[in-house]
Amino acid sequence: MPSVEELASDLGLGYQGDGGLSLNSVATLANAVDGQLSFLSNSKFKKHLISTRASAVILSSKDAGDCPVTAIIADNPYLVYARAATILYPQLNACSGYTPDEPIHKSAVVGKDCSLGDNVILAANSVIGDRVTLGDNAFIGPGSVISDDCQIGAATILKANVSIMHKVSIGDRCVIHPGVVIGADGFGFANDQGRWVKIPQVGTVQVGDDVEIGANTTIDRGAIENTIIEDGVILDNLIQLGHNVRIGRHTAIASSTAIAGSTSIGEYCMIAGAVAIAGHLKIANNVTINGMSMVSHSIEEKGVYSGIPVQETQAWRRNTVRFKQLDKLFKRVLQLEKQK
Repeated sequence: MPSVEELASDLGLGYQGDGGLSLNSVATLANAVDGQLSFLSNSKFKKHLISTRASAVILSSKDAGDCPVTAIIADNPYLVYARAATILYPQLNACSGYTPDEPIHKSAVVGKDCSLGDNVILAANSVIGDRVTLGDNAFIGPGSVISDDCQIGAATILKANVSIMHKVSIGDRCVIHPGVVIGADGFGFANDQGRWVKIPQVGTVQVGDDVEIGANTTIDRGAIENTIIEDGVILDNLIQLGHNVRIGRHTAIASSTAIAGSTSIGEYCMIAGAVAIAGHLKIANNVTINGMSMVSHSIEEKGVYSGIPVQETQAWRRNTVRFKQLDKLFKRVLQLEKQK
């Protein structure tokens, strides 16, 4: 258990108050007790600061004077909280918490001509196909399946029941949560007088470094060329990415979003939950799309977009207000017509 002084030193930050207090976990301002660390990054929660029982709070210098307990001073309290929690909960970063007695469980299956790096862990009932490469410190969780000719990078974690189909490559330090399917066939069919003829999906999926993919997300393999997820992308649960989609580096996509085939999303984008994006579109860098929007055309300029169909958010807000006024406007028009 680090002390406040040790934690602040590890974070490269200063503090005020008792640096000798020990910290063992994190909690909200309202519910924290002795030994716990909390943070304040949103002003609407400042009402809980004065009564908090936390041992220490991460907050900005402008709020430090109102803190009744030991304070760790940070320009970005939420970011610092993320790093502090990583220090306080190291077990969450170590192979999903699994510590089997033997690195390769007796029930694991390993195919022919595989290359396993140092300190690889294969948990119970994991299946590794032929000619698979696993980097150093890779962790393959229970029930996970890696098909033939795949490459999994160093320190990448596949949690339980992940399915990686043939020829997929995944970079270093990725985290893939339970139920994810990467490299299943894309939705490709040709119509022959009312009957559907399957088109072989001969591309694959390339996932970069430091990517996190949430539970039950599905990423289809390319139809001809590859589906590509660039470095630093974060995907929430229950996302569908169609064949030949490209996601630019450090883009974040929230739950239940669906992106149709051959659409390219730029870098540093933020796409909220339940967004629908049609196929063969291009989304520029630094675009934010608010929740429940429908994107039916390419977005060529950075900015914030909303609505069905999607439009620049300020215009959408004005149009939404006017839409709500339509009934009153209709009644006024009727009155004017009666006055003629």
